[in-house]
Amino acid sequence: MTTRARLRRQDPLTQPLLPRAALERIAADVVLLPGAASAAAAALLAALDPVIAAAPWRHMTTPGGARMSVAMTNCGQVGWVSDRRGYRYDAIDPDSGLAWPRMPEALRALATHAAATAGFDGFEPDACLVNRYAPGTRLSLHQDRNERDLAAPVVSVSLGDDAIFRIGGAAWRGPAKSLKLGSGDVVMFGGPARLAYHGIDRILPGTSTLIPGGGRINLTLRRVT
Repeated sequence: MTTRARLRRQDPLTQPLLPRAALERIAADVVLLPGAASAAAAALLAALDPVIAAAPWRHMTTPGGARMSVAMTNCGQVGWVSDRRGYRYDAIDPDSGLAWPRMPEALRALATHAAATAGFDGFEPDACLVNRYAPGTRLSLHQDRNERDLAAPVVSVSLGDDAIFRIGGAAWRGPAKSLKLGSGDVVMFGGPARLAYHGIDRILPGTSTLIPGGGRINLTLRRVT
């Protein structure tokens, strides 16, 4: 087998995508609810308008000084931030010096209901990281480990263009699965999978008309404190 063929076999974008069902258990404690937020998608976008007005999109930098390609903002009691001092949560928006906008009730209610449907009862998020993906942007494999409460799941809501999502285990170089997330899809992972490595390999432009101008918005809701 040639080197190119071996690399192609290892490339998650060339692997078969997982099937879609009403509730798909991707792995132990990793659950996909296809289309669970579809009916509420327009209302969720509208609820984000005052959040973005108060805390506009920004491209944060990594501790190493690299500019992140994904634009971000936050709402809730605390927000996720990154700069030369590291990755962390802060109650204050460093750009404005003010508290982050309150989390819209529509976001909180959706996350709580979806988590209960997937078997994660009692989930009450206090932070929502909002990511905006333009065509060509991606998010490398990473763990969500800056939260104090690792007993609560992570709830991720996709809006807009489709994306290829990859999730593995607690080891960065371990096996991973790829699936296509469409607008309205909700993914949750908790329990033993709470520290699973995950990321976005690519955005599929033109697959949704939800967001004017295209692109994808992802809502990641967590219990931090």
